[in-house]
Amino acid sequence: MDDLIEAIGELAVHGANLQTGQILGVQATIGQEDLVHAVAGAAYERGALFVDVFYYDPFVKRKRIAHGDPETFGFVPPWYGERMLGLGDTDSARIGFSGVVWPHALDGLDPQLLGRDQLPWLKETPNVIDDRSTNWCGVACPHPHWGELVHPELPPEEAYERLCDELRHIYRLDEPDPKAAWDERVGALKASAEALNERRFDAIQLSGPGTELTIGLLPTSFWQAGDFVTRKGVRHLPNIPTEEVFTAPDPERVNGHVTSTKPLVLRDGTIIRGLRVRFEGGRAVEIDADENADALRTRCASDEGASRLGELALVDREGRIGPLGTVFYDTLLDENAASHIALGNAYAFSAGEDDRDRLNRSGIHIDFMVGSPELEVTGITLAGERVLVMKAGAWQF
Repeated sequence: MDDLIEAIGELAVHGANLQTGQILGVQATIGQEDLVHAVAGAAYERGALFVDVFYYDPFVKRKRIAHGDPETFGFVPPWYGERMLGLGDTDSARIGFSGVVWPHALDGLDPQLLGRDQLPWLKETPNVIDDRSTNWCGVACPHPHWGELVHPELPPEEAYERLCDELRHIYRLDEPDPKAAWDERVGALKASAEALNERRFDAIQLSGPGTELTIGLLPTSFWQAGDFVTRKGVRHLPNIPTEEVFTAPDPERVNGHVTSTKPLVLRDGTIIRGLRVRFEGGRAVEIDADENADALRTRCASDEGASRLGELALVDREGRIGPLGTVFYDTLLDENAASHIALGNAYAFSAGEDDRDRLNRSGIHIDFMVGSPELEVTGITLAGERVLVMKAGAWQF
């Protein structure tokens, strides 16, 4: 699988659009060293000044939760955040890895205690995103344990091979020119975003099994695709793969209930299955799940904005992830298979200047999937007109 690792590494550096002379910060989990090495090689070939790698170790986190003082679990050494902010201050590049490496590292621990320690997530990350100081890209790293989790019906070696085959397809590495293929797909997503912007909907309604949710939009909420530009004009793709168009909701106008259609996997590997959330006046007032609900409840109590929405994203059926029908237990992939919403921080550039102060602010940003073939998406205008936007994953305009 070395060729796949090298190809993903090159694609990640392409997505981040690393510039000659830039520092590149890399966030990874132990066990993902091969992709770190591939990214470092591609980065230095492209002229990186320095590749700075930060590793997360879930087994160290397990020791902390099992033996540490629970009153200290919210503490993070200040230099962790300073490192992230330093990448922004120097207009550096960033690449982060998702993908399951150690699926059982935190099994058996109290989910509420796990929720107090949000590592590897850093609350400074939204600040760096909002000020558009770094050009960045997130990619998923293949690993044998991930294959076993996704395809438990297969022998381990076959499961890993199946996962790698799916990733080649998802990354468009089966195309003659994968980079050009991504440019074409992003162009189509931007066209869908522009079509939504032309209609200036006041609210979006999501209707489906276990879901009846109305999400208000701000007057200047701006739909966009995963194609960003830094404050210095460096274009980059923040996620590969990316199959969504998204915007920022009005954090005070979300009402109804929603049921997640795929498991939510937090950044530390905690899996939340059967998630159900009820909103009133924009706030998540009930959070239930079949498994590990307390882990999310604790995160949603971490600050004032953590229980409100910061993102609404629509995903059509033209992408390559959803049609596979595979649950990847990885938010980067699963959120690009199905429409989703996010609790916590909104991207500052998702609304115009007049509404920036109304955007949700939080130290968390947690996406969970609500899309399915049964989901219907309806746009509601200020005049109360209802316009069908998406049905069975197909745009209706």
